[in-house]
Amino acid sequence: MKRAASPDIDALRAALAAAEARARRAEAEASNAEAIIAALKLMVEKLRHELYGQRSERKARLLDQLELKLEELEANATEDELAAEQAAAKTSTVKAFTRRRPSRKPFPEHLPRERVVVPAPEVCGCCGSERLAKLGEDVTETLEVIPRRWKVIQTVREKFTCRDCEKISQAPAPFHVTPRGWAGPSLLAMILFEKYGQHQPLNRQSERYAREGVALSLSTLADQVGACAAVLRPLHDLIAAHVLAAERIHGDDTTVPVLAKGKTDTARAWVYVRDDVPFGGTDPPAALFHYSRDRSGRHPETHLRDFTGILQGDAYAGYNGLFKPGRSPCPLTEALCWAHARRKFFVLADIAAAAKRRTKTGKQGAIISPLAFEAVQRIDALFDIEREINGMSAEERLAVRAERSAPVLAELEAWMRAERARLSRHAPVAKAMDYMLKRWPGFSRFLEDGRICLTNNAAERALRGIALGRKSWLFAGSDRGGERAALMYTLIVTAKMNDVDPQAWLADVLARIAEQPARRLDELLPWNWKTAQAAKTLAA
Repeated sequence: MKRAASPDIDALRAALAAAEARARRAEAEASNAEAIIAALKLMVEKLRHELYGQRSERKARLLDQLELKLEELEANATEDELAAEQAAAKTSTVKAFTRRRPSRKPFPEHLPRERVVVPAPEVCGCCGSERLAKLGEDVTETLEVIPRRWKVIQTVREKFTCRDCEKISQAPAPFHVTPRGWAGPSLLAMILFEKYGQHQPLNRQSERYAREGVALSLSTLADQVGACAAVLRPLHDLIAAHVLAAERIHGDDTTVPVLAKGKTDTARAWVYVRDDVPFGGTDPPAALFHYSRDRSGRHPETHLRDFTGILQGDAYAGYNGLFKPGRSPCPLTEALCWAHARRKFFVLADIAAAAKRRTKTGKQGAIISPLAFEAVQRIDALFDIEREINGMSAEERLAVRAERSAPVLAELEAWMRAERARLSRHAPVAKAMDYMLKRWPGFSRFLEDGRICLTNNAAERALRGIALGRKSWLFAGSDRGGERAALMYTLIVTAKMNDVDPQAWLADVLARIAEQPARRLDELLPWNWKTAQAAKTLAA
């Protein structure tokens, strides 16, 4: 027979439970505070980014890090809150902790609503009377998702025979997006966007579809991707013509691993971006991608053989042939990227990174260069002016630059040449200075033309997807695969630049492109498609 617990033991257990509850509550409060601080920091950085633009080349990475940290802290705070509630339930002396969560936006109005009415009480819970009258109702909304549904559309074509002439009449065969196709346009758009927009290789897609009960082999999916690329090529060509008709384009390239015999080679993905927004242009932005097996200068010369205008980029020697006086039809105007030049000084002046290296290794990191730090400050003065005039017309930008930027640039050049004369040619900061001083006409050309931007960030943003995708798809399977990827990146990135949902756009384009007259093919371009969709929505 069990002995009854003594009052002292019961009191001790209650005290322990209360202590545990208080400890859990303290942990929950601390986690909640950390989450709030992280959310506020992220909000501040996003506001700075919106107000002042890209303040440094590390800003995008900083935002990603803050969002990841917030994600972890929010999860920790909720987990600790539930633990505190469970601990508080065991005692009557400690109040449970409840987090103050940020106000959630209401669910979108376009989502369908399904009413689930809880059965009303039949009698009064107080006196048992059946004389109840409805006063109103409280509605609690819960967001739910229906798992993806697959369906097979059967198109039936009935046959009829004529009793007079005995000829058979039948409606024409239905249109298929791809020759001998079996997939609908929405399915094809999803496959394409998952592969090239979300960086999900076809083998992973095949495995996921199989788990959903639809067996689509890798070769079957690849067959449809190749067919879609052929169908969409005319749109790619229209975008290419639009990009190369610009007065100024941004050019850049990045590495793309490509499968070779028993190894992977390093190929290149090139991008040329048309974006006239910085100087008040009204033409829609677009990006044109190319693929090549190497980084030879003959590739940009081929890509831009018909282009005449301003080329913004880094100091890649392969572009030099485009700027030669004898180039046909005419030499391009070179405009170099100040973000590239600033980065070389910034690395030498990054106090935070040097301190982090010291903490991690326990050794003295690279010495902070006062000259590099001053160079960054002087260059940032130019960026501050550019942020103020971003979006103005080319003429207005040029006038402000002549008045405010020209004196700053002249002082920067004089200071840099004077300091460079005192430095050894082996000094790291001397190399950063030489990078600019040897190419000074290209860096100072923004004072001559208001259409020129200070940076080449537009091209770098367009390449960001490839940089992320490399970690997922590892390598391109062949040169043809690289060329096909360049075509799809052109379509998807251009859609994103015009604030168009790439998957929805591709689905509609694939459903219509075969029947679209060639003279009206431009109606399917992302910016025209967006205008047409907005008009339909307004009319409805």
